[in-house]
Amino acid sequence: MASHVKVMQIIARMNVGGPAVIVAELMRGLDKSAIEQILVTGFCDENEADYLDTVAKDVKATRIAGLGRSVSLIADLKAFFGLVSLIRKYKPDVIHTHTAKAGVLGRAASLLAGRGAVRVHTFHGHLLHGYFSKTMTQAVILIEKFFAARTKVLIAIGSKVKDELLAAGIGKAEKYRVFFPGLPTPKKFSKEDAQNSLGLSTQTFYITFVGRLTQIKRPDRLLDVANECKQRGLDLRFLVAGEGELFESSKARAKGEQLNMTFLGWRSDIAQIFAASDIAILTSDNEGIPLTLIQAAQAGLPIVATEVGSISDIVISESTGYLTSKSALDMADAIEKLVRDAQLRKIMGEAGRARATQYFSLERMLKDHADLYRSLRIT
Repeated sequence: MASHVKVMQIIARMNVGGPAVIVAELMRGLDKSAIEQILVTGFCDENEADYLDTVAKDVKATRIAGLGRSVSLIADLKAFFGLVSLIRKYKPDVIHTHTAKAGVLGRAASLLAGRGAVRVHTFHGHLLHGYFSKTMTQAVILIEKFFAARTKVLIAIGSKVKDELLAAGIGKAEKYRVFFPGLPTPKKFSKEDAQNSLGLSTQTFYITFVGRLTQIKRPDRLLDVANECKQRGLDLRFLVAGEGELFESSKARAKGEQLNMTFLGWRSDIAQIFAASDIAILTSDNEGIPLTLIQAAQAGLPIVATEVGSISDIVISESTGYLTSKSALDMADAIEKLVRDAQLRKIMGEAGRARATQYFSLERMLKDHADLYRSLRIT
């Protein structure tokens, strides 16, 4: 039997964020002589940066209209039948779906196409907290249960993600694999050089938030934290890298409250921004394993984040940073400890960098996926 494996990667859209980075690295990094891949994706919304257009310009994709974020019965049906046609044409050995909508449409199309491909789905996070009403969440759980029963392997990006999906009755434990995302080792910058090249003051203390400014990321909580730090007289500035539907309103509130915040918009030089920073922060209500925190750890930054999702796979509280409640006061307490103790920042930053090197390397992620695909082809 030939060892060559044909894999179809299906993701709803390649908007800038963790899932797009992981999929792009798989497309680039897996051995092309052993694993042939095709990437199928939709289009991003107007207020989203497309990772394929802005960063991963070398990654080729087949675009299907209607596969993106918005839900429309006609568009969804067109995308569904487009996927059925592609599956029948390409005849993949493995269909690997990413993100919720692509997971539903891709696996449903696979069932109808009848090509006998092995189905794999990755949960890059989950939709059980903070996204939908209670009724809608129950509907999502039912849909995911249906497809989990018809999927060979379920990949959870993070151990907490797996535990919470199992607790909701989605899939059986033996179907799950926990794969950590992997990132290439970033280019090294000296702090002073990074600050100078970004036009930042070498005399200022910087706390950096990187992420989409959307409700689930809670930029309002970030503003609350900034306000609390201001009330305490902490001499620091927040850098905010990212855009989204709450970008303009967040900027307006920061200006109105005279908060020490600089909104950088969407950036492709995150490694340099982290190199210029002192602390990384994330204020989300829900997460899988946020790649931005891996980047922060790679840069040797202590991290302050809400204890949600699988952030605890990256941040070991009181060792590589602080995991807090969702209270702005608790987050400000953690920041204050770090601001006032340079040695603590150094120790936590170095511990975080060591952890990132051990668990979140690109080589490890590529090997995990290559081994999985080969094992599925053999069976």
